[in-house]
Amino acid sequence: MTYMQPAFDGTELAAAAPAKSRRIMDDYEAWVDEVTPAFVEAADTGLPFTIDEIARQKQLPDPPHPKSQWGGLPGRLQDAGIIRHYGYGPSARCRRSLVYVWIGVPAAHREAVARRRREDRAARRAARTEQRKAAA
Repeated sequence: MTYMQPAFDGTELAAAAPAKSRRIMDDYEAWVDEVTPAFVEAADTGLPFTIDEIARQKQLPDPPHPKSQWGGLPGRLQDAGIIRHYGYGPSARCRRSLVYVWIGVPAAHREAVARRRREDRAARRAARTEQRKAAA
């Protein structure tokens, strides 16, 4: 497939078609709602995966700011008790860098894992508050 670029002199130059890029959504929360089911499905398989691997397989849209907002998704999925850290693996885009590999939490344990993460965050927050009070 070629893309025809008209030249100023009236002739047309044939060039390769522009690369197909993923759709970019305007609303971050709507994006999270749209992509979460794909990661729940991947978690339910019980097989390890990377975020980029699932995004490419399922042709998921990009968030409003792709360079910075893809990184917040695993934290949300962890907080919901859907995934947990499994290890490290090579990046699909750059074989010289490592990315997190995730695995799904069994559905029966998800609420308990989410509750535990909330409790741990609250405990860390309380400890920091006490530490600040003691320092002041």
